[in-house]
Amino acid sequence: MKPVNERQFRNVVALAAPERFEHFVKVVADWEVAWALWDDGWALMEDDQARQVFPLWPAREYAEVHCTGEWASYEPKEISLPDLLDRLLPQFREKGVLSGIFPTPGGRGVTLPPEQLEAALRDEMAKYE
Repeated sequence: MKPVNERQFRNVVALAAPERFEHFVKVVADWEVAWALWDDGWALMEDDQARQVFPLWPAREYAEVHCTGEWASYEPKEISLPDLLDRLLPQFREKGVLSGIFPTPGGRGVTLPPEQLEAALRDEMAKYE
């Protein structure tokens, strides 16, 4: 996967959350990699109802900008698509952890149950077969 340049970064981050979600699904299905933050465990956020949310991004550069404040010790970590679909999302489904797709420093991402993220990714992957 090639790095995200500054112009692309600004343009994608400026998209509304639903468009960033679509971008995430297409990029992750194409490159077969997602990104999250790691420091002896995955970074988690909370939604308005205090439910745990696992934030995910389509590229390292988008995750990196969140390594500040309470996440200053975290680093972006690549997650293979098979690992995400077959290991992490089932674990999060079991624990009641939601998926938080592509939050930005200025806004929230799309929050949805892991099974909905899995369905969206598998639907997109089917287009590549």
